[in-house]
Amino acid sequence: MNKRFRVVTAFLLSFSLVLSACGGVQSGSGEDSGADKVQKLSMTIPGEPPTMDSAKATDVMSFDILNNVKEGLYRLDKDNKPEPAIASGVDISEDKKTYIFNLREAKWSDEEPVRAQDFEYAWKRALNPKTASEYANILFPVKNAEAYNSGDVSADKVGVEAVDEKTLKVELEEPTSYFLSLTSFVTYMPQRKDIVEKHGKKYAQEVDKMVYNGPFDLSKWQHEQELNLKKSETYWDRNAVKLTDVTMNIVKDSSTGVNLYTSDQTDITELDSALADAFKKSAEYTPVTQSRNYFLQFNTKNEFLSNEKVRKAISYAIDRETLIKEVLKNGSKPAYALVPPTIYSSDNKIFRKEGTKGHQYNPSEAKRLLKEGMDELEFTEKPTLTLLSYDDHRKQAAVYIQEQLKINLGMDVKIDPQPMKQKIDREDNGDFVVTLAGWKADYNDPMSFLEIFSSDHPINVGFWENKKYDQLIEKSRGNSDYDKRSADMVGAEKIVLEEAALAPIYYAGKAYLQKQYVKDVVRHPIGAELSLKWAYLKGKGEK
Repeated sequence: MNKRFRVVTAFLLSFSLVLSACGGVQSGSGEDSGADKVQKLSMTIPGEPPTMDSAKATDVMSFDILNNVKEGLYRLDKDNKPEPAIASGVDISEDKKTYIFNLREAKWSDEEPVRAQDFEYAWKRALNPKTASEYANILFPVKNAEAYNSGDVSADKVGVEAVDEKTLKVELEEPTSYFLSLTSFVTYMPQRKDIVEKHGKKYAQEVDKMVYNGPFDLSKWQHEQELNLKKSETYWDRNAVKLTDVTMNIVKDSSTGVNLYTSDQTDITELDSALADAFKKSAEYTPVTQSRNYFLQFNTKNEFLSNEKVRKAISYAIDRETLIKEVLKNGSKPAYALVPPTIYSSDNKIFRKEGTKGHQYNPSEAKRLLKEGMDELEFTEKPTLTLLSYDDHRKQAAVYIQEQLKINLGMDVKIDPQPMKQKIDREDNGDFVVTLAGWKADYNDPMSFLEIFSSDHPINVGFWENKKYDQLIEKSRGNSDYDKRSADMVGAEKIVLEEAALAPIYYAGKAYLQKQYVKDVVRHPIGAELSLKWAYLKGKGEK
């Protein structure tokens, strides 16, 4: 399911996630020798998790908590790559459409064994139309999953079956290169039928209304104030877990979080842009890159913007490096292409290393292209462009773009900031000239970004079309020859950038303050962001 930022984007996980300083282990990774005797971590979180029901969770806060108190067949490791979790391993058929997962000896927090039936039940419950799960589509790679969710077939036709208590058989509609990592996403996590049915509508709304099978148990949930996690005594890999207690204070205001941090009342807190700038030289400043791209999308039905050279001129005229360093200051990175550097291709290589270098800042080339484009259009004067923008903090990027086009192209731009709903309605109706748009990966594969510029995709609100591009995208769906698939997707991105269907602006990021005695906190660029399984404290007692 592809959704814009008007709703929570489906943060599917990857076959392999990026291995870089912007993802993975944050702030002082290393061996845990010499770890403190007292392993109690305190951190702030920006909001209340609405639910701990993994079939219904839709927000980042719920994802982060669930990723630490529950566990699926696989989980992402310190380097953002999928590793066996409740599954000890998997056998994959030659056609890459059948997966046989072998489950290890694992227990729930009430000492009951984790069984293959718990996975079959959880997946089918999420797909059941009566559950109304917003993330049911994440399971659609499974055979007949979409048909069941649509009410066209019965649950027994869905391609997931508990062969016995320790064997789960999964059949897919077509080869899906990133399927192993999908199994680490929260919707794929197991649920106990007896517990869900016992608590009904109250399931997963309180600490005692659910059971846990992850590194931690949720021990306290004081709504809108605080959550507490305690190290699980039943988790199969509990010897790898060092933290004994984690306190999560709900702090919605970044300034309050910083006050708690600077007074040593919390160990980790998130920063907004203004505070990120104030602390960016601190050794405790921790930027995190996400798999999110903000870009200009052009309405190609507009006469001026129907010209490829004009669109390319606008993109080349924007100095993205200065935008990041002097305006955003929050861990974001300049974007020169569509697919972020956190995305791996199906050949298990970082896509950005295989793809084109994209739109580089080149004001002299921008001026040349603009003149040629205007000559082709027989325009003697530059029209004033209206830039549709967000009306929140992201408007600062629109203001910067306005300045850049005036300085480098002598072009006047009027900014039209709109609330999210009105902005999206305008885009969907084609009622815009240029819009500052955003997209976050549904899953860690280039297709999650590339498909949105297919001619029939609802997010392609700029009406750009290219038959060869459409053919490459369609060819790449379900192509089990991963080398050829990767080459085709590289080719597709090259087309969309050469014809300037968009002007990439920046890959969004976050920034945190994190004490240097906090080690091995892992933040993933896609899906559930936070993993505390390997985190520990070293030197806090010396403060």
